[in-house]
Formats: sequence, C-alpha cells, structure tokens
Amino acid sequence: MGLLNGFKVTLAQTIRPRATVQYPKVKKAKPERMHGRHVLNRYEDGMEKCIGCELCAGVCPARCIYVRGADNPPDHPVSPGERYGYVYEINYLRCIHCDLCVEACPTEAITESKLFEFSFSNRDQAIYGKEELVVNDDGTPKKLPWEDWRKGDDTNTSGWMRATSPNGSKDNEGRVHWSGELGYGVRKPEKNQSGELVEQ
Repeated sequence: MGLLNGFKVTLAQTIRPRATVQYPKVKKAKPERMHGRHVLNRYEDGMEKCIGCELCAGVCPARCIYVRGADNPPDHPVSPGERYGYVYEINYLRCIHCDLCVEACPTEAITESKLFEFSFSNRDQAIYGKEELVVNDDGTPKKLPWEDWRKGDDTNTSGWMRATSPNGSKDNEGRVHWSGELGYGVRKPEKNQSGELVEQ
C-alpha cells in the first residue's frame, strides 16, 4: 500500500491536461507590467520626449545607459525644451531591466516594451543607439532583424508606472498623469489596488 501512495502524485499528473506550448510558434500572453526592450517615445506632434537630462543614466545601477544632451537648434528643434538627447545608448549586455530609468525620467521619454526575445551575433548589436530606440513616425518601435516582435509587445509599455499613485495619495490611483504618445495618444490607466478603473 505504501508503494502505491508513492506513485499517487505521478499517476495523477499523467491524466492532467498538458501545459506545453509550442514555443516559439505559439507564445503565452505576457504580463501587463513586463519589463522588456526600451523605446524612446515621441509626443503626438512628433517631437522627441527626451530632453537629455541624463537622469536615467544617473539612476541606472548597471551603468548601461549613456546620454549626452545638446542645445536644441532654434530653426529645427528636436524636443520642446531647450535641450534634447543628442546621444542615447543602452548596452543590453549590462541591462538588468529594473525599469529604474523609466521611473526617473521626468518627461516619460523612455519606457519598456514587452519584447524580451532578442539576441545578438556580435557585441556591437547589443549596444542600441538613438536610431534603434526612437519610435517610428507612426509611434511603433523600430523592429530590428534579430528581434522577435509579436502582436501586443508594444502595448501598455511600462504599465506598472501607470498604476502607481503620485505622492502616495490613494485618491490619485488609476488617474491619468502622463502625456500622450505618438501613435497611441494618452494611454489608459491600469486598475488601482481596489480593482476599479478610475475615470478622469
């Protein structure tokens, strides 16, 4: 009898439905607050949100972000402020996807998509410059040959940031406190801790 009790768990598992997914052809839905590959956003008028303040580089614990700001050209400004991010690089050989750069950014310029499936054949490909990070003219992220983008990977970027409450006041939970993004407009807030979606 003791021998049969030992096989009880094993036998029970044989009749359960399989949880196997035919990866990479079929993929499970990714969590709303997943931290993936970064994107540099633009305002709805097409101007870049990055002002070259270097706060993201300063807060990065892995020291994988390098930013150098420059004065905006008066005849053709890149961002609405006095400065813009002239050089922006992220070294993905160092990045730990902690999302502290997103939290530090005062203009919501940098957010993280849900893309995590990308690999490199050489070290140079692992250093993403501004050309790879700034979104396209329609607001979608640039898709590089070694990245496996799927539907929904660019939606609700850094959703956990949109669920937090400014100054710790529960009255602000779920309310919109951010600007619109090119191609997406003003993204909806997530549900607050009570599970209700707060409308503005």
